Amino acid sequence: MLWDGLLLLGLLAGVLGVRWLALWVARLGWGLGIRLYEQVGQAAKDERIRSVVSAARSRFPRLMYWTEARLTPRRFAGLPLTLIVISAVYLLGLFAGLIEELVEADELVRLDTAVNAMLAPFRTDTTVAALAWFTGLGGSVALTAVVVVTTALVWGLRHAYMIPGLWATLIGSQITIYVTKRVLDRERPEFLFDIAATSPSFPSGHAAGAMAVYGFVAYIVARHLVTARRRFELVYWTAVLVAMIGFSRMLLTLHYLSDVVAGFVVGAFWLLVGFVMAEQLRLRQHTGHGRAH
Repeated sequence: MLWDGLLLLGLLAGVLGVRWLALWVARLGWGLGIRLYEQVGQAAKDERIRSVVSAARSRFPRLMYWTEARLTPRRFAGLPLTLIVISAVYLLGLFAGLIEELVEADELVRLDTAVNAMLAPFRTDTTVAALAWFTGLGGSVALTAVVVVTTALVWGLRHAYMIPGLWATLIGSQITIYVTKRVLDRERPEFLFDIAATSPSFPSGHAAGAMAVYGFVAYIVARHLVTARRRFELVYWTAVLVAMIGFSRMLLTLHYLSDVVAGFVVGAFWLLVGFVMAEQLRLRQHTGHGRAH
């Protein structure tokens, strides 16, 4: 019992410590971002830079128009969409790299085996019972229920433009997981508890679904929060929930580390797809209302 208490206390201390560090980094990054934006704005007013930009516009009008449209921070189709596309491409490359390492290299398999063995001292009755609850939150039944309830809520609040993106995160992530599992057909770790699974191991569907669905629900709520601090708290505790679901899959010997990481990558990709769909539909809805009036 003492060991169980120390484990739970250490886990709580770690979560709170990471929260403090993340809040400090967010504040520092926000301040640096504002300073950088101001410096870029001042530089744009410099006569030499303005003359160079003007000459480039006259010589390459289409290219400059396209570049400026992609980099403007004032429209979602500008810099935000550019960053999302870059992130999505990076996630695809990372996922492909994980698959390549799994198929062609032994280092990843050895790492998975070592991490699985390292978690043995933490597999007590208390931690297993607690994380079994967390792992249930990432199951297909729980995720579908969350999506259905959220759909009803956003429909009632007249934010129906969120619904296609919400369902895309769930359906897209689960289809990707299903296909990848069947193609790679990786064996799961040896089951040590009553909780078991029949599908192949790589990647983790629980990790992917949790990242995609809970991340999108947090995005819906965050859009209606007023302060940056509240948004930070929402994002952080959602990340803790998603991380605990992924960690539960490893502690319960249902997945390896690379399975969970790959699941997070798949979920993050479809989360970005959901963002784009929601923002584009929101823009069309507002544009349509503006024309109607």
